[in-house]
Amino acid sequence: MRKIYIIACGGTIAGKAGSASDLTGYRAGTMTVGELLEALPGLAEEAAVEGEQFANMDSSDMTEGMWLALARRTEEIAARADVDGIVVTHGTDTLEETAYFLNLTVHTHKPVIITGAMRPATAVSADGPLNLWEAVRLAACAEAGKYGVLIAMNSTVCSARFGYKTDTTHVQAFHGRQLGVVGFMQNGDPYFYQAPLRLHTYASTLSAHVAALPPVWILYGHVGMSPRLVETAVASGVKGIILAGLGHGRNPDYMDAVLRVAADEGIFIVRTSRVLGGIVTEGADGEYCLCGDSLTPQQAKILLQLSLANGCGAAEIAANFGRY
Repeated sequence: MRKIYIIACGGTIAGKAGSASDLTGYRAGTMTVGELLEALPGLAEEAAVEGEQFANMDSSDMTEGMWLALARRTEEIAARADVDGIVVTHGTDTLEETAYFLNLTVHTHKPVIITGAMRPATAVSADGPLNLWEAVRLAACAEAGKYGVLIAMNSTVCSARFGYKTDTTHVQAFHGRQLGVVGFMQNGDPYFYQAPLRLHTYASTLSAHVAALPPVWILYGHVGMSPRLVETAVASGVKGIILAGLGHGRNPDYMDAVLRVAADEGIFIVRTSRVLGGIVTEGADGEYCLCGDSLTPQQAKILLQLSLANGCGAAEIAANFGRY
């Protein structure tokens, strides 16, 4: 029997509400990992399960410092000879960000699965128990380790590289957008159909063994966008700015001057898009902006922060956006 280690971080999957019909007015992170496991008595027949309470919180309160600690702890557990796979339970608000962070920093060939729930544990037809059961089953499949960190939600398996939350409350909330999903869970068995080609986990050269992540801000493009957004970011001491731009990562022409000033001061500028699909490639501002490829603004922020924290130079940082 394979051994699966669960690292519990709280979230809706560990949340409780005042009634079974209350699907949104609950308090996240109130059940312990032990209580989660007690709700699945048949899980002991699927794997030898061990767990720890890393945190018990609403994932909207996740911090960058906790990311670093979680990645180090996950890597530490993965190094244990008696552990075959890892499941991280997590709130869904920032699940995709944590998944991508772990995808870049946990160096292991073992499966690392992140799951959660869209309904609290007290809800009628709660989705957490099935998600956790399927995540354990997926973590017990050695082949899953080939694909990097995986998001397992509602019988859908997404790569951390292109898995995104696309719904605020419905259970079918995570998708691979235009790039599709890695596979599906059916009757507790994983079915894989494609693999991410970008570097991850065991092939990544980025590490969470750093003191802290440098400050990087995301600025959202919109009609009437003010240059003061960039000026404020620069004055605050940011090391990078992620532009969630319009369309193909564009920003109003009048923003060009202030962005050039920021770049001249050594601040990295990365163009991404607020659009839900497509890629961002080099444009007329390529002399001072990097391109975020198909990364979301929040993913681009993570990659830039880790690149800077790991001492990557400008050329390597630019290359990272085409490798990860």
